[in-house]
Amino acid sequence: MKYYLVIDEGTTSVRAIAYDLSGNVLAISQKEYNQIFPKPGYVEQDISKIIAALNYSVRNILAKLGNDIISIGIANQRETTVIFKKDAKPIYNAISWQCRRTNYLCEKLKKQGLTKTIKEKTGLLIDPYFSATKIYWLLHNVPHALDMANKGELLFGTIDTYLMYYLSAGKIFKTDITNASRTMLYNIYEKKWDKELLDMFDVPLSILPEVCPSKHLFGYTDKNSIFKKEIPIMGIAGDQQAALFGHLCVNVGDTKITYGTGCFILTNLGKQVKDTNPDLITTIGVMYDETIDYVAEGSVFYGGSLIKWLRDSLGLITTAKESESCALMVEDSLGVYIVPAFTGLGAPYWDSNARGIITGITSGVNRNHLVRASLEAIAYQVNDVLNLIKEKFDLNNIFVDGGASVNDFLMQFQADILNLELNRPDNIERTSLGIYYLLALANNTALKD
Repeated sequence: MKYYLVIDEGTTSVRAIAYDLSGNVLAISQKEYNQIFPKPGYVEQDISKIIAALNYSVRNILAKLGNDIISIGIANQRETTVIFKKDAKPIYNAISWQCRRTNYLCEKLKKQGLTKTIKEKTGLLIDPYFSATKIYWLLHNVPHALDMANKGELLFGTIDTYLMYYLSAGKIFKTDITNASRTMLYNIYEKKWDKELLDMFDVPLSILPEVCPSKHLFGYTDKNSIFKKEIPIMGIAGDQQAALFGHLCVNVGDTKITYGTGCFILTNLGKQVKDTNPDLITTIGVMYDETIDYVAEGSVFYGGSLIKWLRDSLGLITTAKESESCALMVEDSLGVYIVPAFTGLGAPYWDSNARGIITGITSGVNRNHLVRASLEAIAYQVNDVLNLIKEKFDLNNIFVDGGASVNDFLMQFQADILNLELNRPDNIERTSLGIYYLLALANNTALKD
């Protein structure tokens, strides 16, 4: 059976999803991995664990469906940074998009008056969220790394780049334009790595991958890879842009909200760059033809991961699904409010030094109130971002997806405080569906929503 294979590499798991030629899901396999928290505000990932999860998930699909794969696509967590040798061995753990260790450097750049320069070139705000300061930290804190980079012995990639390098046995060293736009090194208007920014962050051009459209023949898997044959890799996108495309938000004003580990609100701005609120960022949407769409984005760092924290760290619930029934057992949060700034606050506050708060606790508060307050906290954060977007742009359709979007209480509470209609499709697998669309377009296959 011929099929497309989408690899959805996220913050806490790798999923492999097989689609038939009509866009129906044939099989899904998933493997989780743990994050590493060596210090407060530090978040890392073991690349070997990501590769193990990749192999596990793919192996299950192959065992069920065989390897008659038309093409492969990858959606990945964005900004997470890995620097590796040409034999694919990382010099250090991957530094997660959530990591705040480079806050000191970001503050230094702001004091130097570089905020405007960086925003005008990259569309981004100076924040540890993005890849550039992570690269700087690795090159200046891992012994001999900068010397090795200057000698052409090291390579940088977001996770899409590393996975392609691994699967091709080093023959593919590329990324797509959506991932490049998240590095704070890529000029999104001139569509190239920016020399001034490279000099600013002391990053040699030689370590950076080639930037390609999202729909592109990136190369082929190696015959000795897990696939045991050459298979074309033809679609790459950062997970949030992939989800936007998965909802077919191709018109100006189309908006999606993803409730994943974090919450990510993206609005299509069209072909022309428009002035956004200074607390929002401008990025690049999936490049599926010869042109690009610009996108306004607000990123909330802790969304569904707040529910994971209730489950894994506090033991207040045993499953994420249980959070909905807990919330419905009480009329309100009894005055409890939670600010889940575990690794700082993203949009619209961009405060790396903020930390989490639970306030309003009285003796009448029980676990149901805390769970409800947590779900409400997710919605309040999204509300803050979407209100900024509404100030600048007319919104058309608003779509939701992501694991937490199945929570009816959360979605209704969100719609109520926004006073807007939210569209939740039957198939919430919009990230992988966006990559399927890229693969289908690349192979001239009929699309199915």
